[in-house]
Amino acid sequence: MKILLDENIDVRFKKYLDEFHDVFTVNDMHWNGIKNGELLKLISANGFDCWIVVDKNIQYQQNLSRLPCKVIIIDIYRNVLKNLLPLIPEVLVLLSSGTTNDVFILKEKE
Repeated sequence: MKILLDENIDVRFKKYLDEFHDVFTVNDMHWNGIKNGELLKLISANGFDCWIVVDKNIQYQQNLSRLPCKVIIIDIYRNVLKNLLPLIPEVLVLLSSGTTNDVFILKEKE
């Protein structure tokens, strides 16, 4: 599966997924600063299967009825690697659960 990590996700998160998938950051693709609407077009044009973001408002900002890929929203209090790491098993389950183009929200454990 080809995955794009949004620019707000700690780039070190990539190494926990790339053993199983082809993972790219927005920086890897030289797409820094591109707005989400345009980014969705680039995701589609470049064959990405999943976009992982921490932007909880994306589902309200974009028309997600025609998603080019699966979107995983990670809802965490503080966007740091130590808060992302406990969610890796859930992310991996979602990544292996077919290719439906839908939005999934993972919440930080309390």
